[in-house]
Amino acid sequence: MQLNTLKEKFEQLYGEKEVQSFFAPGRINLIGEHTDYNGGNVFPCAITLGTYGIASKRKDGTVKLYSENFPETGIISFDLNDLEYKKEHNWANYPKGVLKFLKEAGHDISTGLEMVIYGNIPNGAGLSSSASIELLMGVVLEELFQLTVDRLDLIQIGKKVENEFIGVNSGIMDQFAVGMGEKNKAILLDTNTLDYEMVPVELTEHVIVIMNSKKRRELADSKYNERRSECEQALSELQSVLDIQSLGELDEMTFESNKQVISNEVLVRRAKHAVYENQRTLKATKALKSGDLATFGTLMNDSHLSTQNDYEVTGIELDTLVHSAWKQPGVVGARMTGAGFGGCAIAIVQKDNTDIFIKDVGSEYESKIGYGAEFYIAEISDGAKIL
Repeated sequence: MQLNTLKEKFEQLYGEKEVQSFFAPGRINLIGEHTDYNGGNVFPCAITLGTYGIASKRKDGTVKLYSENFPETGIISFDLNDLEYKKEHNWANYPKGVLKFLKEAGHDISTGLEMVIYGNIPNGAGLSSSASIELLMGVVLEELFQLTVDRLDLIQIGKKVENEFIGVNSGIMDQFAVGMGEKNKAILLDTNTLDYEMVPVELTEHVIVIMNSKKRRELADSKYNERRSECEQALSELQSVLDIQSLGELDEMTFESNKQVISNEVLVRRAKHAVYENQRTLKATKALKSGDLATFGTLMNDSHLSTQNDYEVTGIELDTLVHSAWKQPGVVGARMTGAGFGGCAIAIVQKDNTDIFIKDVGSEYESKIGYGAEFYIAEISDGAKIL
Protein backbone atom coordinates (compact mmCIF):
# COMPACT_ATOMS: atom_id res chain seq x y z
CA MET A 1 0.00 0.00 0.00
CA GLN A 2 1.36 3.41 -1.02
CA LEU A 3 1.42 6.49 1.20
CA ASN A 4 -0.87 8.23 -1.29
CA THR A 5 -3.49 5.51 -0.85
CA LEU A 6 -3.22 5.97 2.90
CA LYS A 7 -3.67 9.74 2.54
CA GLU A 8 -6.76 9.15 0.39
CA LYS A 9 -8.14 6.88 3.11
CA PHE A 10 -7.49 9.61 5.69
CA GLU A 11 -9.42 12.14 3.59
CA GLN A 12 -12.27 9.72 3.04
CA LEU A 13 -12.58 9.13 6.81
CA TYR A 14 -11.82 12.54 8.28
CA GLY A 15 -12.10 15.05 5.44
CA GLU A 16 -9.42 17.19 3.85
CA LYS A 17 -6.82 18.37 6.39
CA GLU A 18 -3.17 19.17 6.67
CA VAL A 19 -1.50 15.87 7.51
CA GLN A 20 1.96 14.52 8.26
CA SER A 21 3.38 11.09 7.43
CA PHE A 22 5.35 8.81 9.75
CA PHE A 23 7.03 5.39 9.73
CA ALA A 24 8.19 2.99 12.45
CA PRO A 25 10.02 -0.20 11.48
CA GLY A 26 9.67 -3.77 12.67
CA ARG A 27 12.75 -5.56 13.94
CA ILE A 28 14.66 -8.81 13.73
CA ASN A 29 17.22 -10.08 16.17
CA LEU A 30 20.32 -11.09 14.20
CA ILE A 31 21.79 -13.09 17.10
CA GLY A 32 21.50 -13.24 20.89
CA GLU A 33 18.27 -15.11 21.58
CA HIS A 34 16.87 -15.54 25.12
CA THR A 35 19.89 -13.65 26.47
CA ASP A 36 18.05 -10.48 27.52
CA TYR A 37 16.53 -11.81 30.75
CA ASN A 38 19.81 -13.63 31.49
CA GLY A 39 21.73 -10.39 31.78
CA GLY A 40 23.33 -10.62 28.36
CA ASN A 41 23.50 -8.74 25.08
CA VAL A 42 21.10 -8.77 22.15
CA PHE A 43 21.94 -7.86 18.56
CA PRO A 44 18.81 -6.58 16.79
CA CYS A 45 18.27 -4.28 13.82
CA ALA A 46 15.31 -2.35 12.46
CA ILE A 47 13.94 -3.54 9.11
CA THR A 48 12.18 -1.99 6.13
CA LEU A 49 8.89 -3.72 6.97
CA GLY A 50 6.95 -1.64 9.47
CA THR A 51 4.01 0.62 10.23
CA TYR A 52 3.02 3.79 8.35
CA GLY A 53 0.89 6.51 9.86
CA ILE A 54 -0.90 9.64 8.55
CA ALA A 55 -1.94 11.98 11.33
CA SER A 56 -3.43 15.38 12.06
CA LYS A 57 -4.27 17.32 15.25
CA ARG A 58 -7.86 18.02 16.24
CA LYS A 59 -9.22 21.08 18.01
CA ASP A 60 -11.13 19.11 20.69
CA GLY A 61 -10.16 16.27 23.04
CA THR A 62 -11.24 13.36 20.82
CA VAL A 63 -8.78 10.76 19.52
CA LYS A 64 -9.76 8.80 16.39
CA LEU A 65 -7.68 5.87 15.18
CA TYR A 66 -8.19 3.67 12.14
CA SER A 67 -6.08 0.75 10.89
CA GLU A 68 -6.15 -0.56 7.32
CA ASN A 69 -5.06 -3.90 8.83
CA PHE A 70 -8.33 -4.15 10.77
CA PRO A 71 -10.85 -2.32 8.56
CA GLU A 72 -13.74 -4.33 10.03
CA THR A 73 -13.11 -2.59 13.39
CA GLY A 74 -13.69 0.84 11.82
CA ILE A 75 -12.65 4.04 13.59
CA ILE A 76 -11.81 3.56 17.27
CA SER A 77 -12.63 6.72 19.15
CA PHE A 78 -11.94 7.81 22.75
CA ASP A 79 -11.42 10.94 24.79
CA LEU A 80 -8.11 12.34 26.07
CA ASN A 81 -9.57 12.20 29.58
CA ASP A 82 -10.39 8.50 29.35
CA LEU A 83 -7.19 6.63 28.58
CA GLU A 84 -7.93 3.33 30.31
CA TYR A 85 -7.30 -0.07 28.71
CA LYS A 86 -10.43 -1.38 27.00
CA LYS A 87 -10.49 -4.88 25.54
CA GLU A 88 -12.84 -3.81 22.71
CA HIS A 89 -10.32 -1.18 21.61
CA ASN A 90 -8.17 -4.07 20.42
CA TRP A 91 -4.98 -2.89 18.59
CA ALA A 92 -5.67 0.76 19.54
CA ASN A 93 -4.70 0.00 23.16
CA TYR A 94 -1.03 0.19 22.08
CA PRO A 95 -1.13 3.82 20.85
CA LYS A 96 -3.58 4.68 23.66
CA GLY A 97 -1.09 3.43 26.27
CA VAL A 98 1.66 5.60 24.76
CA LEU A 99 -0.64 8.63 24.92
CA LYS A 100 -1.53 7.87 28.55
CA PHE A 101 2.06 7.47 29.77
CA LEU A 102 3.37 10.51 27.86
CA LYS A 103 0.64 12.64 29.46
CA GLU A 104 1.41 11.14 32.87
CA ALA A 105 5.09 12.01 32.37
CA GLY A 106 4.00 15.65 32.17
CA HIS A 107 4.07 16.21 28.40
CA ASP A 108 1.58 18.78 27.15
CA ILE A 109 -0.86 16.97 24.87
CA SER A 110 -3.86 19.27 25.02
CA THR A 111 -6.00 18.17 22.08
CA GLY A 112 -6.89 14.95 20.33
CA LEU A 113 -5.79 13.72 16.91
CA GLU A 114 -6.88 11.66 13.93
CA MET A 115 -4.74 8.93 12.49
CA VAL A 116 -4.80 6.23 9.83
CA ILE A 117 -2.20 3.49 10.06
CA TYR A 118 -1.13 0.57 7.92
CA GLY A 119 1.49 -2.04 8.77
CA ASN A 120 3.12 -4.49 6.36
CA ILE A 121 4.57 -6.61 9.18
CA PRO A 122 2.82 -10.01 9.10
CA ASN A 123 0.66 -10.41 12.20
CA GLY A 124 1.89 -12.92 14.81
CA ALA A 125 5.20 -13.46 13.03
CA GLY A 126 7.32 -12.22 15.92
CA LEU A 127 8.77 -9.21 14.04
CA SER A 128 7.47 -6.87 16.69
CA SER A 129 4.46 -5.14 15.22
CA SER A 130 3.37 -3.94 18.69
CA ALA A 131 6.65 -2.08 19.38
CA SER A 132 6.36 -0.62 15.87
CA ILE A 133 2.90 0.81 16.64
CA GLU A 134 4.06 2.12 20.03
CA LEU A 135 7.05 3.99 18.62
CA LEU A 136 4.98 5.22 15.67
CA MET A 137 2.57 6.83 18.14
CA GLY A 138 5.53 8.22 20.07
CA VAL A 139 6.99 10.07 17.06
CA VAL A 140 3.50 11.21 15.94
CA LEU A 141 2.84 12.84 19.32
CA GLU A 142 6.39 14.22 19.52
CA GLU A 143 5.95 15.95 16.15
CA LEU A 144 2.29 17.07 16.32
CA PHE A 145 2.62 18.54 19.81
CA GLN A 146 6.27 19.63 19.50
CA LEU A 147 7.22 17.65 22.61
CA THR A 148 10.76 17.69 23.92
CA VAL A 149 11.14 14.00 24.61
CA ASP A 150 14.31 11.95 24.65
CA ARG A 151 14.26 8.94 22.31
CA LEU A 152 15.22 6.63 25.18
CA ASP A 153 12.21 7.91 27.14
CA LEU A 154 9.93 7.03 24.21
CA ILE A 155 11.51 3.57 24.10
CA GLN A 156 10.94 3.06 27.82
CA ILE A 157 7.35 4.27 27.50
CA GLY A 158 6.80 1.66 24.78
CA LYS A 159 8.10 -1.05 27.12
CA LYS A 160 5.91 0.30 29.93
CA VAL A 161 2.86 0.04 27.63
CA GLU A 162 3.64 -3.67 27.03
CA ASN A 163 4.33 -4.45 30.70
CA GLU A 164 1.80 -2.32 32.58
CA PHE A 165 -0.95 -1.46 30.07
CA ILE A 166 -1.18 -4.57 27.88
CA GLY A 167 0.24 -6.93 30.53
CA VAL A 168 3.04 -8.67 28.59
CA ASN A 169 6.23 -9.41 30.52
CA SER A 170 8.66 -8.45 27.73
CA GLY A 171 12.08 -6.82 27.75
CA ILE A 172 13.24 -3.60 26.08
CA MET A 173 14.89 -5.01 22.95
CA ASP A 174 11.96 -4.56 20.57
CA GLN A 175 11.28 -0.92 21.38
CA PHE A 176 15.01 -0.17 21.47
CA ALA A 177 15.59 -1.56 17.97
CA VAL A 178 12.50 0.16 16.57
CA GLY A 179 13.39 3.47 18.20
CA MET A 180 17.15 3.54 17.69
CA GLY A 181 17.61 1.66 14.41
CA GLU A 182 19.94 3.02 11.72
CA LYS A 183 20.20 2.02 8.07
CA ASN A 184 22.73 -0.82 7.57
CA LYS A 185 23.60 -1.00 11.25
CA ALA A 186 22.78 -3.51 13.97
CA ILE A 187 22.68 -2.62 17.66
CA LEU A 188 24.79 -4.45 20.23
CA LEU A 189 22.68 -3.73 23.30
CA ASP A 190 23.58 -4.62 26.88
CA THR A 191 20.11 -5.23 28.32
CA ASN A 192 21.36 -4.65 31.89
CA THR A 193 22.88 -1.21 31.47
CA LEU A 194 21.29 -0.12 28.14
CA ASP A 195 24.81 0.65 26.91
CA TYR A 196 24.79 0.11 23.17
CA GLU A 197 26.98 0.24 20.12
CA MET A 198 25.97 0.68 16.47
CA VAL A 199 27.70 -1.99 14.38
CA PRO A 200 27.91 -1.68 10.57
CA VAL A 201 26.35 -4.59 8.65
CA GLU A 202 27.72 -4.43 5.11
CA LEU A 203 25.77 -7.01 3.14
CA THR A 204 26.65 -5.68 -0.38
CA GLU A 205 26.10 -8.88 -2.42
CA HIS A 206 23.74 -10.44 0.13
CA VAL A 207 20.24 -9.90 1.48
CA ILE A 208 18.40 -10.92 4.63
CA VAL A 209 15.54 -13.29 3.83
CA ILE A 210 12.89 -13.57 6.55
CA MET A 211 11.17 -16.97 6.52
CA ASN A 212 7.77 -16.92 8.23
CA SER A 213 6.79 -20.42 9.39
CA LYS A 214 3.11 -19.30 9.49
CA LYS A 215 2.86 -21.15 12.79
CA ARG A 216 1.44 -18.85 15.45
CA ARG A 217 3.50 -18.73 18.62
CA GLU A 218 0.87 -20.05 21.01
CA LEU A 219 3.33 -22.12 23.07
CA ALA A 220 5.82 -19.33 23.44
CA ASP A 221 4.50 -17.71 26.62
CA SER A 222 4.28 -20.79 28.84
CA LYS A 223 7.62 -22.17 27.62
CA TYR A 224 9.20 -18.71 27.92
CA ASN A 225 8.32 -18.58 31.62
CA GLU A 226 9.54 -22.15 32.09
CA ARG A 227 12.93 -21.38 30.45
CA ARG A 228 13.22 -18.22 32.51
CA SER A 229 12.81 -20.09 35.79
CA GLU A 230 15.18 -22.88 34.66
CA CYS A 231 17.88 -20.27 34.04
CA GLU A 232 17.17 -18.62 37.39
CA GLN A 233 17.60 -21.97 39.12
CA ALA A 234 20.87 -22.71 37.29
CA LEU A 235 22.11 -19.22 38.21
CA SER A 236 21.31 -19.64 41.90
CA GLU A 237 23.16 -22.99 41.94
CA LEU A 238 26.20 -21.41 40.24
CA GLN A 239 26.10 -18.59 42.79
CA SER A 240 27.09 -21.13 45.46
CA VAL A 241 30.60 -21.10 43.92
CA LEU A 242 30.73 -17.90 41.84
CA ASP A 243 30.16 -14.25 42.73
CA ILE A 244 27.82 -13.38 39.83
CA GLN A 245 24.49 -11.61 39.39
CA SER A 246 23.59 -13.09 35.96
CA LEU A 247 24.55 -15.85 33.53
CA GLY A 248 25.56 -13.11 31.09
CA GLU A 249 28.63 -12.37 33.22
CA LEU A 250 30.20 -15.75 32.43
CA ASP A 251 32.45 -16.71 29.56
CA GLU A 252 32.54 -20.26 28.19
CA MET A 253 35.62 -21.34 30.16
CA THR A 254 34.31 -20.17 33.55
CA PHE A 255 31.00 -21.88 32.83
CA GLU A 256 32.59 -25.19 31.79
CA SER A 257 34.83 -25.32 34.86
CA ASN A 258 31.92 -24.69 37.27
CA LYS A 259 28.92 -26.35 35.65
CA GLN A 260 29.26 -29.48 37.82
CA VAL A 261 27.47 -27.63 40.65
CA ILE A 262 24.26 -27.43 38.57
CA SER A 263 21.90 -30.15 39.80
CA ASN A 264 20.67 -31.67 36.54
CA GLU A 265 21.57 -32.00 32.90
CA VAL A 266 18.57 -30.03 31.59
CA LEU A 267 19.53 -26.99 33.68
CA VAL A 268 23.14 -27.32 32.50
CA ARG A 269 21.97 -27.11 28.88
CA ARG A 270 19.69 -24.10 29.54
CA ALA A 271 22.49 -22.19 31.25
CA LYS A 272 24.99 -23.22 28.58
CA HIS A 273 22.80 -21.65 25.90
CA ALA A 274 22.55 -18.37 27.83
CA VAL A 275 26.34 -18.18 28.35
CA TYR A 276 27.46 -19.29 24.88
CA GLU A 277 24.80 -17.25 23.06
CA ASN A 278 25.84 -14.10 24.90
CA GLN A 279 29.46 -14.70 23.88
CA ARG A 280 28.26 -15.17 20.28
CA THR A 281 26.89 -11.59 20.27
CA LEU A 282 30.39 -10.30 21.09
CA LYS A 283 32.02 -12.52 18.46
CA ALA A 284 29.39 -11.45 15.92
CA THR A 285 30.17 -7.78 16.60
CA LYS A 286 33.87 -8.42 16.06
CA ALA A 287 33.24 -10.35 12.83
CA LEU A 288 30.98 -7.68 11.31
CA LYS A 289 33.33 -4.86 12.26
CA SER A 290 36.08 -6.57 10.31
CA GLY A 291 33.73 -7.33 7.39
CA ASP A 292 33.90 -11.07 8.02
CA LEU A 293 30.43 -12.20 6.92
CA ALA A 294 31.45 -15.88 6.77
CA THR A 295 32.27 -16.01 10.48
CA PHE A 296 29.05 -14.17 11.25
CA GLY A 297 27.13 -16.82 9.27
CA THR A 298 28.78 -19.63 11.24
CA LEU A 299 27.80 -17.91 14.49
CA MET A 300 24.19 -17.72 13.25
CA ASN A 301 24.22 -21.45 12.53
CA ASP A 302 25.71 -22.24 15.96
CA SER A 303 23.08 -20.01 17.55
CA HIS A 304 20.29 -21.99 15.91
CA LEU A 305 21.72 -25.34 17.03
CA SER A 306 21.99 -23.97 20.56
CA THR A 307 18.33 -22.85 20.62
CA GLN A 308 17.35 -26.21 19.11
CA ASN A 309 19.39 -28.62 21.26
CA ASP A 310 20.28 -26.80 24.49
CA TYR A 311 17.37 -24.40 24.90
CA GLU A 312 14.76 -26.44 23.00
CA VAL A 313 12.61 -23.56 21.77
CA THR A 314 12.58 -24.12 18.01
CA GLY A 315 10.08 -26.81 17.00
CA ILE A 316 9.75 -28.72 13.74
CA GLU A 317 8.60 -25.72 11.66
CA LEU A 318 11.59 -23.48 12.41
CA ASP A 319 14.05 -26.40 12.26
CA THR A 320 12.73 -27.40 8.83
CA LEU A 321 13.18 -23.86 7.48
CA VAL A 322 16.68 -23.43 8.90
CA HIS A 323 18.06 -26.89 8.05
CA SER A 324 16.69 -26.52 4.54
CA ALA A 325 18.26 -23.05 4.24
CA TRP A 326 21.67 -24.44 5.22
CA LYS A 327 21.61 -26.79 2.21
CA GLN A 328 21.01 -24.03 -0.34
CA PRO A 329 23.76 -22.46 -2.47
CA GLY A 330 24.75 -18.89 -1.58
CA VAL A 331 23.62 -19.11 2.07
CA VAL A 332 26.01 -17.54 4.59
CA GLY A 333 24.02 -18.54 7.67
CA ALA A 334 20.49 -19.09 9.01
CA ARG A 335 18.76 -19.27 12.39
CA MET A 336 15.45 -18.81 14.15
CA THR A 337 14.75 -15.28 15.37
CA GLY A 338 12.42 -14.24 18.21
CA ALA A 339 11.03 -16.31 21.05
CA GLY A 340 10.70 -19.54 19.05
CA PHE A 341 7.90 -22.16 18.82
CA GLY A 342 6.80 -20.72 15.49
CA GLY A 343 7.27 -17.22 14.16
CA CYS A 344 10.23 -16.54 11.87
CA ALA A 345 13.70 -17.60 10.92
CA ILE A 346 16.24 -15.52 8.99
CA ALA A 347 18.89 -16.36 6.42
CA ILE A 348 21.64 -14.29 4.82
CA VAL A 349 21.57 -15.21 1.16
CA GLN A 350 23.55 -14.14 -1.90
CA LYS A 351 21.36 -11.82 -4.01
CA ASP A 352 21.64 -13.92 -7.18
CA ASN A 353 20.46 -17.03 -5.33
CA THR A 354 17.43 -15.48 -3.66
CA ASP A 355 14.69 -16.65 -6.05
CA ILE A 356 15.83 -20.25 -6.15
CA PHE A 357 16.41 -20.18 -2.37
CA ILE A 358 12.80 -19.12 -1.74
CA LYS A 359 11.46 -21.67 -4.21
CA ASP A 360 13.47 -24.63 -2.85
CA VAL A 361 13.13 -23.91 0.87
CA GLY A 362 9.44 -23.17 0.29
CA SER A 363 8.72 -26.45 -1.44
CA GLU A 364 10.68 -28.53 1.08
CA TYR A 365 8.82 -26.81 3.93
CA GLU A 366 5.41 -27.32 2.36
CA SER A 367 5.99 -30.99 1.64
CA LYS A 368 7.19 -31.65 5.20
CA ILE A 369 4.86 -29.36 7.22
CA GLY A 370 1.76 -29.50 5.02
CA TYR A 371 1.29 -25.77 4.41
CA GLY A 372 3.39 -23.00 2.88
CA ALA A 373 5.82 -20.55 4.49
CA GLU A 374 6.06 -16.87 3.54
CA PHE A 375 9.29 -15.13 2.56
CA TYR A 376 10.22 -11.45 2.66
CA ILE A 377 13.40 -9.66 1.69
CA ALA A 378 14.33 -7.20 4.42
CA GLU A 379 16.84 -4.42 4.46
CA ILE A 380 18.19 -2.88 7.65
CA SER A 381 16.40 0.42 8.13
CA ASP A 382 16.27 3.59 10.20
CA GLY A 383 14.24 3.77 13.40
CA ALA A 384 10.88 5.48 13.89
CA LYS A 385 10.70 8.85 12.11
CA ILE A 386 8.66 11.52 10.36
CA LEU A 387 8.70 11.00 6.59
